[in-house]
Amino acid sequence: MITIENLQKVYKTEEIETTALNGINMHVAEGEFVSIMGPSGCGKSTLLNVMGLLDKPESGSYRFLDTELLTLRDRDRSAFRKKNMGFVFQNFNLIDELTVFENIELPLIYNKVNASERKKLVNEIIERMNIVNRNKHFPQQLSGGQQQRVAVARALVNRPKLVLADEPTGNLDSAHGNEVMELLCELNEQGTTIVMVTHSAHDASFSNRIVNLKDGHVISEKINKSRSAELI
Repeated sequence: MITIENLQKVYKTEEIETTALNGINMHVAEGEFVSIMGPSGCGKSTLLNVMGLLDKPESGSYRFLDTELLTLRDRDRSAFRKKNMGFVFQNFNLIDELTVFENIELPLIYNKVNASERKKLVNEIIERMNIVNRNKHFPQQLSGGQQQRVAVARALVNRPKLVLADEPTGNLDSAHGNEVMELLCELNEQGTTIVMVTHSAHDASFSNRIVNLKDGHVISEKINKSRSAELI
């Protein structure tokens, strides 16, 4: 599903040049749940941003759904991202002035889905996320766990092929964090491909495979045999 070869990403200022990704090679199978781990500054979030087409590397290859994404024009990259990817961030990134329903609806509006279909899709995902009784609430009226459920619902409403999650439990207590991880695991078991950046070994235990980075390199990979057996 995803093949990454020799990704190089360098950040430059007038005085400093920092190599964030230094020859990354990685494959993600359809329906897999991959965790990316490593110390701060190792390139985890940079890699996720490149995979999400939010950042562009200096060189390398990134193929997804038989498409080489790094050669696409900016407009085509944006269209591809909106159609095929969903994002879950540590800080929720919900819009305070919009209700739960309206926050979840945003990706569909961006993709120019008509109003009746938007309503149908949002209601389906709200029910799936068990937040039906919160659809008219505003983010500040929700608990942290509920806000992250809204963020996950927004990521999934457009039925993306890939969900990218950056520290999705980082702002949650352990109980709400477990709730979100169990939700992501359930979605993965239903066929959603997930790539997650995390510092938490506990959160990573929900994935099929753990990829460890250091200084912009992949230094090791570990298969979670208990979960990977479910793919067979």
